[in-house]
Amino acid sequence: MEFLRKTGAVARRELSRIARQPMYVVLLLVMPLVSFVFFALLFNKGVARDIPIAILDEDHTALSRKVAQMIEDTPTALVAYDLQDMEQGERLMREGKIMAIVHIPDFFEKNILSNRQTRIENYVSGTNITVNGLLSKDIQTAVTTFTAGVQIQLLTKQGLTERQAMAQLMPVRFSRHVLFNPYINYSYYLSPSFMPMMLLIFVVLVTIFSIGSELKYATAREWLRTADDSIWAALLGKTLPIALTMFLLSLAMLLIIFKVVGTPLNGSLTVILLGTLLFILSYQSISVLIVSLMANMRLSLSLGGGYSVLAFTFSGLTFPVMAMWPAMRAVSKLFPFTYYTDIFVDQMLRGAPVRCSLPDLGCLALFVVLPLLCMPRLRQVCTEEKFWGRL
Repeated sequence: MEFLRKTGAVARRELSRIARQPMYVVLLLVMPLVSFVFFALLFNKGVARDIPIAILDEDHTALSRKVAQMIEDTPTALVAYDLQDMEQGERLMREGKIMAIVHIPDFFEKNILSNRQTRIENYVSGTNITVNGLLSKDIQTAVTTFTAGVQIQLLTKQGLTERQAMAQLMPVRFSRHVLFNPYINYSYYLSPSFMPMMLLIFVVLVTIFSIGSELKYATAREWLRTADDSIWAALLGKTLPIALTMFLLSLAMLLIIFKVVGTPLNGSLTVILLGTLLFILSYQSISVLIVSLMANMRLSLSLGGGYSVLAFTFSGLTFPVMAMWPAMRAVSKLFPFTYYTDIFVDQMLRGAPVRCSLPDLGCLALFVVLPLLCMPRLRQVCTEEKFWGRL
């Protein structure tokens, strides 16, 4: 009970400090909520649509117009320009006004009707990997469908039934099944990635700011005395209001992800909530370790910010961890975000059994005990004046 009394005294002091410092409120409440709303609006479409392209039709026949229309009808491509020559298309692509050029050559229809091979050339800007993949896939699908239609017509004119023509044209049919994100919806994995990313950034910044400001303004001894010189009560009382506030914000984040963005929840919400709590506590623990070692608010904020933004790079969401160089795979294990995203993907999209997420929950729990390594150092920086007043 005595420990709880000390912790409560520090917590009340911390709430008073939060109310007196506008920057505290901005970092703790305003900016996280703004970032959640921003990413919900940013990915509201879910799938990239209407990417501008240009078509150079040198044939100007019914068939060339037909294939151009089929490309236009794809969900990704928007024919924004009808080109007069390739020089115009190259200029538009260099200016960033289009992302692809489709070239339909002379004698396109004549070659098809004469049963001679012809070709359609597609030039795609490689500056954006996502756009490159989407456009290439949809344009190729449209051209392949057009080609199949032409071949079926030619075969049926030779006396084959449509079923026989289809069997001859495609003796082996390939069927693809996307299991866990069948609509290839980017918001289903980007929103649950960027929003927790923003959450962890603000957890780190607020936790470092709360302890670092005690050192900067030389109030660390007062903070420790409020807890009757119990460093554990002092630390728990200071971080508890932040943890509770961030957990409540995470509930708002999850509400946006599942109800506003519409991300499916195929697994256990309880596991996600437990993982979210451990996720917040783990980054608070890392923040305590950083500020205890550095004993400098500005340097700690810089290191904490750098460590935070690296988490997305090593999470495996853009470049899979299994394909990384072995040393980089080891580095990815140093970020709680890696384990949290595994939990999110497993329980949100895959609907994996709870036991599959237990190792990740265990790894997050290991980060929570990091303050055990730095408590003597934290007491030192709170009691020795040489660590106070630094920028």
